[in-house]
Amino acid sequence: MATLAENRKARFEFEIMEAFEAGLELFGFEVKAIKSRKMSLEGSYVFPRLGEFYLVGATVAPYQPKNTPKDYDQARERRLLLHKKEIDYLIGKAAARSLTILPLRVYTKGSIIKLEIAVARRLKQRDQRAKIMEREDKRKIERTLKEI
Repeated sequence: MATLAENRKARFEFEIMEAFEAGLELFGFEVKAIKSRKMSLEGSYVFPRLGEFYLVGATVAPYQPKNTPKDYDQARERRLLLHKKEIDYLIGKAAARSLTILPLRVYTKGSIIKLEIAVARRLKQRDQRAKIMEREDKRKIERTLKEI
């Protein structure tokens, strides 16, 4: 499973509660562009509308700009393909206070492109600082052990 795009800030700014695998509804030229790693998940999010979930804010640059349709929108909403039980469960979680559904990474599973989404809670500033301190302490310990 090769990771094609990743939302790195999500793991730092949010506490990941649960992760789900979803398919993406894409055009053919978008598939080629994503497989050549021309996708960005920065600033993207997932939201429900009329019993379906959509990926918003993710940009897919054209694979071949001259051969791409003139009306192509790089940041268009893309429908997620999920089972009905997962949709119902996620709609309940999205309605819950202070929970967010966000994309974590795009990867291939065989020849199929999948999106990993997560139910998450935003971390407070003090929690983020604690994470940074833990990471720095771990680095210091590793350095001292390496010197010995």
